[in-house]
Amino acid sequence: MQTKPSKLDAFFGTPAVAVVMAILCNMLWGSAFPFIKMGYRLFAIEATDTPSILCFAGVRFMLGAVLVWVCGTALNRRPLPMPRGRVLAECCALGLWQTAAQYFFYYSAVALLTGALGGILNSTQSFMGVILAHFLYGQADRMTPRKALGCVLGFGGVLVVTLGNHGSGSAAGMLYMLLASLIFACAGPWNKAVTRRADSFSVCCLNLGAGGLALALLGFVLGGSLHPQSGAAVPVLLFLAFISGAGYVLWALLMKNNPVSRISVFGLIIPVMNVLLSALLNGEPLFEWNYLAALVLVCGGIFLVNRAPQRSK
Repeated sequence: MQTKPSKLDAFFGTPAVAVVMAILCNMLWGSAFPFIKMGYRLFAIEATDTPSILCFAGVRFMLGAVLVWVCGTALNRRPLPMPRGRVLAECCALGLWQTAAQYFFYYSAVALLTGALGGILNSTQSFMGVILAHFLYGQADRMTPRKALGCVLGFGGVLVVTLGNHGSGSAAGMLYMLLASLIFACAGPWNKAVTRRADSFSVCCLNLGAGGLALALLGFVLGGSLHPQSGAAVPVLLFLAFISGAGYVLWALLMKNNPVSRISVFGLIIPVMNVLLSALLNGEPLFEWNYLAALVLVCGGIFLVNRAPQRSK
């Protein structure tokens, strides 16, 4: 049975609010790539140590689930209403797909790619989301010439921001990132459907918890471990947990209350943040004119997509 719209749903369904929150959400996710690479250094995790990579990812998402539960409980002023039966099973299955499967490939790719190249490949999830929404929702969320032009401009910005950065990586890393992006795009409509039948915070908590537990168990069973090498290691892990918790809550609420393509296109912000923070935190090259030019193109793409005519459901 579909739940009645809450004040929180109405807030996130407001166009201006949706734009601001989508930007914030993708800025958080854009900071994840460079911070994960930093975490690998601080925990002395090698690119070939897949079990420890899975442990790192799993612990992060389980901590993120705890943060979502605490935040949801505080906002609702009561324990989160956990779904039961079929909806509970679907939330856990979503976690195995959107969190465990996606980040199995994503974290493996991070170890093999630079921030610039990883950002380019990861941005494809935005376009996959727009295209998928057109086929799933038809006239309710259709592709238009204006949307298509917006996506072209946005992708042009993604390309411009990486010019001269010489991003490189293995073929396996590029394949992993493309698979992660495809899984993310496919999970969007599923997440949207589930959050219409259960509390958004509960869905996010189960999504992160089930997926994180699966990743951590697999990693530890395969012999992985976590060994902090400095005092900064744990704060970085906690920040990544915050990114996952806050990002998933914002994304679920946005996907629930807005057309998928309108929200998905803001993923173009992610590679810009990837490149900027990779330069600041990990010493990767950054050309300011590229960054500014990319911002202009990306913002132009966002403007065109959000001005695209939308038909009411």
